[in-house]
Amino acid sequence: MRSRSSLGIVAVLSGALAAAGLAFAPGAAAVSPGTATATYDCGSWGGGGATLTATQSGTAATITITSAVKTPIAVGADQINSTLTLAKAGGGTRVFSGKKNPALAANQSVTMGPLSGTVASGDSLNSYFAGTALKMVIFGVTVNCDALTSQSPGPFVFS
Repeated sequence: MRSRSSLGIVAVLSGALAAAGLAFAPGAAAVSPGTATATYDCGSWGGGGATLTATQSGTAATITITSAVKTPIAVGADQINSTLTLAKAGGGTRVFSGKKNPALAANQSVTMGPLSGTVASGDSLNSYFAGTALKMVIFGVTVNCDALTSQSPGPFVFS
């Protein structure tokens, strides 16, 4: 009888240790840093600093942008078609796009996203300087923005 009781206790303790190991296991894929800033020039629409916030789940990634550019008129939710191009270390680009934005009052900073894209483990993405880095289409009007600075504190690195 005594050996069965000991085996039961060992089994329960083993299960508890296994569960604890899972609880402290590393999380899903992550991007670092989670937030970066960069400066964009959007021509007659203005420009300035923008905050980019990235998330990752496997090979799917999203970026939300809050820019210094202000909308001259109110814009309803999901009315801005946005494309963000980021330069990939070693060559090439990754594109994040979508028609996602909150409702914006007139003269409010433009927030876009989350914009969706695909990444690979090890991708290091930073400001794109070889053309339009951010393109917004609002009520049929295209606004092209060029990156003026690299991201700070550094590029997004996806795991």
